[in-house]
Amino acid sequence: MDWTRDGKDWPNRNHSRFVRHRPHYWHIQEAGEGPVLLLLHGTGGATHSWRDVFPILARDYHVVALDLPGQGFTRMGARQRCGLDAMSQDISALLDGENLLPDAIVGHSAGAALALRMVRDLKRPPRAIVGINAALENFKGMAGWLFPMMARMMALNPFSASEISRWLGNATGVEYMIAGIGSHVSPEGLALYRRLVADRHHTDATLAMVAQWTLDGLWHDLPRIAVPTLLIVGDTDRAVPPEASVRAAQRLPNADLLRMPGLGHLAHEEAPEEVTARIAAFLAAHL
Repeated sequence: MDWTRDGKDWPNRNHSRFVRHRPHYWHIQEAGEGPVLLLLHGTGGATHSWRDVFPILARDYHVVALDLPGQGFTRMGARQRCGLDAMSQDISALLDGENLLPDAIVGHSAGAALALRMVRDLKRPPRAIVGINAALENFKGMAGWLFPMMARMMALNPFSASEISRWLGNATGVEYMIAGIGSHVSPEGLALYRRLVADRHHTDATLAMVAQWTLDGLWHDLPRIAVPTLLIVGDTDRAVPPEASVRAAQRLPNADLLRMPGLGHLAHEEAPEEVTARIAAFLAAHL
């Protein structure tokens, strides 16, 4: 993604800045005053995912959102550091270097897994965590072997990212993808996702992330994570089964589960005001 071309009308652009902190060149959005609140998007997303949530939360918090390595406008500096543990370590180091240790973290999908892993890696653990359709389990059965294997094979083929970007970037590719995860987003949201997936560097980084991703260690550690956690579940999510959040809540010692009927995997983009109100209520109780 090229900032001068693709970022000229990027959501909340006026709050963007870029930071070089090894090994990556990070795109960060930052606004508001108060306790530091970190927003982490899911696999294949970017800061645009928080476009409507970000300004609401910035009324009461110092909100920080970033693009994961190689995705959106963050330039990947080390391809081998796209797995859960490496990302957690690199983001924690970045925040420490910028004096932005979070008081709370809100993560969507894989971003929720990162939030929980960062409890171990941050110099000071957060006081609250919110996971939206948290992806905390590996794929089951054949999918557990097939999907990561496909990602590894595609990541080794330099033409794969371009081919996937070409397919998803056509007139109906993104609509098909979003409908497949049980969500309905605005035309603006669809256009932003189309812009992302049409960029082969973004797609390549997403493939690298999937190829290196494993949740076995985090799942084992959940009973030792005592940070108050809210797991928000969209009942029509087809990407992460709602039952996965139920099982995670049972393993976490201090977790609440909130079901939101009629919302899919991108619940915070489908109903930003409603979801943000639930986030704000939880944070107010713990910050």
